[in-house]
Amino acid sequence: MIETTALVKTEFATKYLVQMCKHFAHKVDVEYTDTRGECRFDGGIATFDANAEGLRLVVKAQTEEAVAWAQAAIESHLVRFAFRENLEGLVWQR
Repeated sequence: MIETTALVKTEFATKYLVQMCKHFAHKVDVEYTDTRGECRFDGGIATFDANAEGLRLVVKAQTEEAVAWAQAAIESHLVRFAFRENLEGLVWQR
């Protein structure tokens, strides 16, 4: 299993977590609270954790293609939802 992580420092972590989970729930299986979310995509799982530091994103998947797809989907939506913060992209680490 391949695992990548990104951290977005923001005071709106809970807002973005809930917004993203509600959005993805229209297409994939999602469970969430105000501080933790899990989205089960084809080929992988994305988890979101909100705390005072920001929003921690973790993607776990079996293939490089599934990881790349999930990262791109999460990043494009988060950048759009957080437009007031001028996020330009996420730094994913293994």
